Amino acid sequence: MLLKITHRTEYSYDAPVSYALQRLRLVPSSGPLQTVRSWNLAIEGAREEVKFPDHFGNDTRLLSVEGAPHAIVVEVSGEVETSDKAGIHGPHTGFAPLWVFRQETALTAAGDGIRAMTAALPDGSELDRLHGLMAAITGKVAYTPGTTGIETSAEEALALGAGVCQDHSHVFISAARVIGFPARYVSGYLMMNGTIEQAASHAWAEAYVNGLGWVAFDVANGISPDERYVRVATGRDYRDAAPVSGIRLGQAQEALAVTITVEQ
Repeated sequence: MLLKITHRTEYSYDAPVSYALQRLRLVPSSGPLQTVRSWNLAIEGAREEVKFPDHFGNDTRLLSVEGAPHAIVVEVSGEVETSDKAGIHGPHTGFAPLWVFRQETALTAAGDGIRAMTAALPDGSELDRLHGLMAAITGKVAYTPGTTGIETSAEEALALGAGVCQDHSHVFISAARVIGFPARYVSGYLMMNGTIEQAASHAWAEAYVNGLGWVAFDVANGISPDERYVRVATGRDYRDAAPVSGIRLGQAQEALAVTITVEQ
């Protein structure tokens, strides 16, 4: 499937920005499940300081802002050809060894709730256990926008019983690590049925299965990703794979507007 994507992020300020540094992970790479046919990154109101692959292999750009601009616009657009392999991404590659993805982070640390959920999982093959885990989370964490934020941990989302794709992914990653799987966070895009315009990018999780490699699970939709998905960045949790993150100095008040379209 050939997907066309645009993603525009606009920050506007009521005063000049003393200094800001932003990190972008918005450029996908070709791999087992996708081929990037074209991709363009356009920046207004900031300058690109450096480009490099991070330790997870993500295309990473650092932007700096200083002084006059009252707005920063970052827009990516392009076409990616995808295929459906039942969510199987395959062998592990990159600078980070597999054991890194067994480590807890602040957002994925397992508490009593997650440990109790994993203890109740039925026995079976590795894939059966992971699909059972996905189903268990779907039943315990309802998709409810606005109830959580980027600092919400997996254990907090499970206790709330509500969250979004980021929270579903964190709960899955935390629980998968408890039962012995390396697991990682994936940020990217999903072509949704019946709508082209979206308010945010998407996220899902992957677990490493012996004999198969990395296998993807989208808990928010209860499926393994298919040809409607485009992966952009991976990491131990959201912070490692966030599309845009950074710091800002000064008293200027910030307003954010995001527009995303994904279509065939």
